[in-house]
Amino acid sequence: MLRFLLLALLGLCPSVYAQNPPPILAPSTPPAPPTQPGSAGHKLTTNVELVVLHVTVADDKGQFVSDLQQGNFKVYEDKVEQKVSFFSRDDIPVTMGLVIDNSGSMREKRAQVNAAAMTFVRTSNPQDEAFVVNFNDEYYLDTDGDFTSDQRNLDEALSRIDTRGSTALYDAVIGSLNHLKKGHKDKRVLLVVTDGDDDASQKSFEDAVKAAEQSNATIYAIGVFSEDDLKNNKKMVRHSKKVLTELSEATGGQAYFPENLDQVTPICKQVASEIRNQYTVGYYPANTAKDGSFRAVELKVIPPNGRGKLSVRTRTGYYAPKESSASEQHTSLPPG
Repeated sequence: MLRFLLLALLGLCPSVYAQNPPPILAPSTPPAPPTQPGSAGHKLTTNVELVVLHVTVADDKGQFVSDLQQGNFKVYEDKVEQKVSFFSRDDIPVTMGLVIDNSGSMREKRAQVNAAAMTFVRTSNPQDEAFVVNFNDEYYLDTDGDFTSDQRNLDEALSRIDTRGSTALYDAVIGSLNHLKKGHKDKRVLLVVTDGDDDASQKSFEDAVKAAEQSNATIYAIGVFSEDDLKNNKKMVRHSKKVLTELSEATGGQAYFPENLDQVTPICKQVASEIRNQYTVGYYPANTAKDGSFRAVELKVIPPNGRGKLSVRTRTGYYAPKESSASEQHTSLPPG
C-alpha cells in the first residue's frame, strides 16, 4: 500500500477508466473488398462506423470450421438484418493482455499458471503484442513498456509474484481493457486467470461488463479453484463461475473451469488456436443514430449443404457512439 501511495504522489497512478470509451472498432477508410479465407496480407483499418465482429464457428464435435464464405453469415442488430460489408478469415496479429490473479490464494498455483500463460504466448501469432497485469487488491502493468513481443520480457513479468492480499478482479479487467486501446493491432484479447471472487474492487461487475461491451476486446477467462474451495466454499465458486462466464460471453469469448492445474496449459493452447481460426465480419449499421444506446447483435451461420449443425460465438452487442462524445483519453496502468 505504501508503494501505491508513493506512486500516486509521484503522478504514476492516474485513473485507468475512460469516461466515454468508443464503440466497436471500425475503419477510418472504406473497408477493403471482402477477402476469401486464407488470403494473406490483408489489414483491417478502423473508424467509428463499421461494426466489427470476431467470430468463432465450431461443428458438433467442437472442431473449428474454417471453410465458410461470406454468404454463410447473416447479421442482425436489434433483430433487423444488416448487410455484411466486410469478411475475412486471416490469422491477423493481436494485441493481448494477460491478466493474472496475484492474491494470496494463488501462491501454490502461480508457477503452473505462468507456464500455461507462456504456452499461450508461444502458440499465438509471432507478430502479436502483449502486456501482463498482475493483480491482488491493487493491479500493476508488469511488462517493460506498454506492449512487448519479447517472450523473455513476458516471462519475467509473469515471474514477478507477490501473492498476497485480496482480489480486485473488476478493477483489473477494466484497467486492462482501457490499456488495450493503446494497442497497434486491430484484434484485441484479454486472457484472465483467477481463483476467486472479487472482494476488493472499487468498480462493480456491471461496470466491468459495460467496459467489455464498449471495447472491441474478446475476453477468455480461466477459473482455477482449489479442492478446498470446491468442497467448502461452493457459494463463492458458483458466483465466480457466473461472473467469469457472463463477462466472457458478452464479448464472444469463453470461460473455462479446469478440474486441476494440469488442464490449464491445454486450455491456453485451445484459446490460442481459436484466436487464430476466427472470422472477421463487419457491417455498417442501418441505425445511424449516435445516441450512445446499446445495440444487441446476433450472428447466424447457414451451414453449407451436407454440413451438420454449426455453433457460432461472437459478442452480444455494442454501444453506439454519442454525437457529442469527447475524444478518448488514454491513461496508464500503474507500473509494477
